[in-house]
Amino acid sequence: MSRWIVSTIPPWLLLLGLIVIISGGSVLVGIALRKRFPRITQDEHNDALRFGYGVIGFVYAFFIGFVVSAMWGQEHDTDTLVRTEGAAGVQLARDASVFDQADGDRIRKSLLSYGRAAEAEWPMVARGQSLPEADQALTTLYQSYQELIPRTDIQKSFLSTSLANLDKLSQSRTERIIVGTGVGPTWPLWAVIFLTSGLVMGCTIVYGVEKPAMHYPMVAIVGAMVAANLFLVLELSNPFVGDISTSPEALHKVIEVLTPSPS
Repeated sequence: MSRWIVSTIPPWLLLLGLIVIISGGSVLVGIALRKRFPRITQDEHNDALRFGYGVIGFVYAFFIGFVVSAMWGQEHDTDTLVRTEGAAGVQLARDASVFDQADGDRIRKSLLSYGRAAEAEWPMVARGQSLPEADQALTTLYQSYQELIPRTDIQKSFLSTSLANLDKLSQSRTERIIVGTGVGPTWPLWAVIFLTSGLVMGCTIVYGVEKPAMHYPMVAIVGAMVAANLFLVLELSNPFVGDISTSPEALHKVIEVLTPSPS
């Protein structure tokens, strides 16, 4: 669900919508409670509420910070995988010039096919899926190196290094696809996020403030803060979707290196 929301709704509209729904809804609830329970505007219950609000606020801040930190770490790790895959591909393209002309051309052609397939595969990775053409292109790339017979010691050394880079490229792609299969908070984690967010807003709404002109802005501000936190969790829930997502630019570099620039 979070993947669909982030990929469908523009970030500015998503943030604005969350603020309007949470802040506006909380203010409306506060208005209704003031009319239904007039004594809520008094400060008789504020002493107990201050203690409860302090505990809830601390737990909420700690929990949201933990979730955001974990998701940002996942984003960083995914970006590292893509950069590693791209860097290995670029190095393979450069090292191919050491081999004989026919072997080098065959390697560059196979690597270019893989680079284009990996770039086409990118939208599918967000759903934890792979492109069969990318699998086939990677298999063909392995076969290109298996068929290579080095004639000099330099070629033997570069072949050993290239095979290590090829394994690194393949492993990074596999891990990248695996990351796409299980990203984002699970429903129990979402339940805790909504529960703690609701408790924070509930304490703010029922806090005894006599003048509505002072109470409603406070409720709206806290609601905007909760909305911003939910927006951040949504945007970080999938490292392949959204404005904060990992970019396939590193994979595109492989294609740039292998594609002759127009004269």
